[in-house]
Amino acid sequence: MSKTPQEKKYNNIVLIPTDFSEVCGNAVSHGVKLAKFLGYKVFILHIINKETKSELKKKNVGTDYIDLRLKEYKKYYTKKYDVEIDTMAVEGSIFSTISTVAREIKANLMVMGTHGKKGLQHVFGSYAMKVVEESTVPVVVVQKRAFKSGYKNIVFPVSNDLEPRQAVHWAKLMAKLFKAKIHIYISPEKDTARRTSLAIITKQITTVFDAEEVSYSIVTAEKSSAFAEQIISYSVIQHADLIMIMTRPNIDVVGFSLSAWDEKLMFNEAQIPVMGINPIEFGYHYYEWSMLA
Repeated sequence: MSKTPQEKKYNNIVLIPTDFSEVCGNAVSHGVKLAKFLGYKVFILHIINKETKSELKKKNVGTDYIDLRLKEYKKYYTKKYDVEIDTMAVEGSIFSTISTVAREIKANLMVMGTHGKKGLQHVFGSYAMKVVEESTVPVVVVQKRAFKSGYKNIVFPVSNDLEPRQAVHWAKLMAKLFKAKIHIYISPEKDTARRTSLAIITKQITTVFDAEEVSYSIVTAEKSSAFAEQIISYSVIQHADLIMIMTRPNIDVVGFSLSAWDEKLMFNEAQIPVMGINPIEFGYHYYEWSMLA
């Protein structure tokens, strides 16, 4: 199938920022393996900021040390997985420069390691949520959990408040790539109008999955509160390899703070990788969606 004009904006690249920590090393491994499955190239990026310069000073080394570490990554993973890899070290802020690089190289996807919510690590850690919010491409946030054989069980939360179009595109792609099952996990609604709206959204999603012969199940959460906690518990029970969510920073949603909801999922103690997708116009040519009140 030929690419649409929107798809031609991307270069089939997985961008992987790293600070050379253990958890970011796992992100590199995760991202390279994912790129291998996708048939994408890999771009490993290090942001040189104040923390980096402080670390280099402690080690009594210059910026050539960073280039050396990046070359080691490139040599090791190119040989092991036969994946095309480019590297770059650039001065800037992780909050803005990572997203800028993603746009410049036309990356399709980012894989980023996080140390979790607690503590301020060398580069990432608690900064992960901010990077996700600023990203124009989907971000897979990983902790120390290994990639293993891919994403076989994908939990796909659905609510009235998050337009799921781009997530449907990626869910379909991952399901076909890994022969995965999608677990559609629905937020319960007491209000009749909102319940009807949610039923329409769910039907739109399943229509796409049916057309593409994607395996899925549908489960509704037991209660309207603590939706994030229920998603995590359900994901653990289903041995989920990935939780796929739409993010909406700085928008209030009835029943919970969305930023807090995102963070609970991103930094879940089960260390299940989470793909965060911002509602950037990308997939409008894939589906026709009803305008919901």
